[in-house]
Amino acid sequence: MFTGLVTDVGTVAKAEHRNGLTRFEIESGFPLEEIALGASILHSGVCLTVVERQEGERGARFAVEAVPETLSRTGLGGWTEGSRVNLEQSLKLGDELGGHFVFGHVDGVGEVVSIAPEGQSYRLTIRPPQEIARYFASKGSAAVDGVSLTVAHALENGDFELAIIPHTWEVTTLGGLEPGDRVNLEIDMLARYVARMIGADAPGAQETRG
Repeated sequence: MFTGLVTDVGTVAKAEHRNGLTRFEIESGFPLEEIALGASILHSGVCLTVVERQEGERGARFAVEAVPETLSRTGLGGWTEGSRVNLEQSLKLGDELGGHFVFGHVDGVGEVVSIAPEGQSYRLTIRPPQEIARYFASKGSAAVDGVSLTVAHALENGDFELAIIPHTWEVTTLGGLEPGDRVNLEIDMLARYVARMIGADAPGAQETRG
C-alpha cells in the first residue's frame, strides 16, 4: 500500500526481455540499505517487486520484472532506457498518510489532453478510458502516474482537470508531460466501493441501464 507521495524520480537504466518477462533496471536515489529483495515499490503507479539490488550511481540500482499483462494494461510497455519513473516505497505502520491510499493497481491508461499554465501552477486535463470516467469526481482523489492528486473539475465529456502546484510539477515526472502522452490512472478506492454499494457496478447494472 502507498500514499501517492513520490519520494524519488528514478531512471530506467536497462530494459530487457527474458523468457516472457520484461526486466527493468532502475537507478534510484534510495539508500541501498533501504531496498530489500522482495520489497514492493510503486513505479509511476504500478506496484512491482524488487528481484535484485546493488549499489548504483546515486543510490540503489534495483531490478523489477513485469509480465505481458502488466505491459499491455499500463504505460510500462513504453518504457525505454532513460525513461523517468516516479518512485515510492511501500507504506509502513506509523508512517504519515499525507496523500490517499494508493494500491498500485492501474485501472486504465489516460491521455494528456492539454497543459495550461495558471500563474505559477499548471492546469492538466486528462482523458480517461470511457469505462472508468465516472469514477473521477470534482474534489475527489486520483493517482496519476503514481502521484496522489485532487480532481479540480470533472467535465461532462468524461475528461477531468487537475491543478498542479509548482513543487509537485518539479519533483515528479508530471513536469515533463506533453499533450498526447499516456499516464497510468488509479481510481480512488472509496469511489470504487461507493459505486458498488449503490449498484452502479453490480453485475448486470450496465445492461439494465441500457
